[in-house]
Amino acid sequence: MQNSLALVTFLTNDYDKAITWFQSALGFVLLEDTEMGGGKRWVRMAPHPKAETAFLIAKAIGEQAVTIGHQAGGRVGHFLFTDDFDGMFARMQRFGVTFREPPRTEPYGKVVVFEDLHGNPWDLMQPNTP
Repeated sequence: MQNSLALVTFLTNDYDKAITWFQSALGFVLLEDTEMGGGKRWVRMAPHPKAETAFLIAKAIGEQAVTIGHQAGGRVGHFLFTDDFDGMFARMQRFGVTFREPPRTEPYGKVVVFEDLHGNPWDLMQPNTP
């Protein structure tokens, strides 16, 4: 048996704002945006069209709204790998992404912590190649 991780939920309060942010700031592609009725949509986004794992952009309902911006309890919850750290960092700066620190080099690669549109911390990382 072979399993794979297909989707990870990303909570937002506005589908369109989230789509725009992911496309502009991170260069993600919109894989699907299907109306489900009652204001609900099935929105999938990924770093590239053939990515194994994608985000399901979900609009928070009711008590879920308090978790927007705190999806990993204040810890880095998402790790975006790149093969061009400097280029991606520059792109993100142009689109006004908030960085919590300057880029740094660690034994595992080059990394910087940034915030998504709701303040969730992420790592942008270019891992060392063996």
